[in-house]
Amino acid sequence: MSGVVITGLGTVGAYGCGGDSLRRALAAPDPSALLSDLLSDVDRSAGYHRPHGARRALLTHGVSLAEWLAPKEARRMSPPSKLAVAAARMALADAGFADRRCDRAETSVAISTAFGPSSYSEALLRQILFEGPEATSPFLFTESVANAPAAQIAILCRARGPSMTISQREAGALQAIGQGAADIASGRVPRSLAGAVDEMTPLLHALLDRFGALDTAAVARPFDRRRGGFVAAEGATVLLLETAASAAERGASPLARVLAWGSAFDPTAPQAGWGTGHERLARSLRRGLERAGVALRTIDLIVSGASGSRGGDRLEALMLRDVFGNDPLPPIQAPKRWLGEYGGGFLGAAVLAAAGRCMAPLPAAFEPDRELGIVPDLLLSGPPATILVTSVAAGGAASWLLLGAPEASETLGAP
Repeated sequence: MSGVVITGLGTVGAYGCGGDSLRRALAAPDPSALLSDLLSDVDRSAGYHRPHGARRALLTHGVSLAEWLAPKEARRMSPPSKLAVAAARMALADAGFADRRCDRAETSVAISTAFGPSSYSEALLRQILFEGPEATSPFLFTESVANAPAAQIAILCRARGPSMTISQREAGALQAIGQGAADIASGRVPRSLAGAVDEMTPLLHALLDRFGALDTAAVARPFDRRRGGFVAAEGATVLLLETAASAAERGASPLARVLAWGSAFDPTAPQAGWGTGHERLARSLRRGLERAGVALRTIDLIVSGASGSRGGDRLEALMLRDVFGNDPLPPIQAPKRWLGEYGGGFLGAAVLAAAGRCMAPLPAAFEPDRELGIVPDLLLSGPPATILVTSVAAGGAASWLLLGAPEASETLGAP
């Protein structure tokens, strides 16, 4: 066990700002109606989209960040940087840092992004293409790179430790948490701000649709026989990780314990698609759990990264079945049905599950896929003690995270 705990959760999505907004979204009595309310029409005026392609996504256009970003700060940032900094400040506030800044101890930053600042990259390329290289804006350039959100967090939250940006598509969020936990467990830093951020621009949305990744009706059905793609989302989720000793010294109440983490690669995957190497991924996951001293029977819940993707859900389901072999699978939750793909909402849902927060029940309309043999069971008999979080990505990356519920002694003396 690593001795790393999660003491702060900051999140921004179509559901709003903060852990309470995410909790309410996950516990809504009618998640399907909530999803319909949160979806927004994507701007199609540029003509990027197919005539009858996907039209809606989970966007943050109506979410105000004014509480977390001053205007003079916001005007110097790309949309992903704004989301990431706001989420980081929320995580610090949630962990008990009243000034929303790290203290004098060094703090590392590990942020994942699937596509980086897409809007600024597009604007920069359009400038070069139509006005010539001499017209290139230095401001657009500095905020067009994938590591801009991590850099802005480091500057504005005074995180003076190592900074890393991870781009491993759908698997990146869990890898970022693993990197942050590794920084702490190795003694490099006492704390880490780790998470995920992405924006969903009209061009990016249109490209995902043209690759057949999106459900045209904007209805995600993880593990369902009728699944037809995922619902695209944008947002940011950042966690504050620290040593258990540091949390106890501050009197902070952990949301969860980070027990183990790992990643793997499926070499059968094409660059923009899903592979067939579930056995290799399962073998890597089993070995990781064995090294951590975790028996399969002790896992109470799986929070799966299944999103409704035809190939991705199949790969993840077969991997999980291979890991558990003849043993029954524990209950499985698939929060991307409500939260969409990208933006880190899935990561926040996993932390809330470890903290004992329940999700809404599975809709009666679910139709099992016989090949996959998985029915997400969102009704648990009690709070889970050990949670396995998994995610596979187009292109071959895969990651997993093992979370534990906070121990009774760790929840005492909270501020």
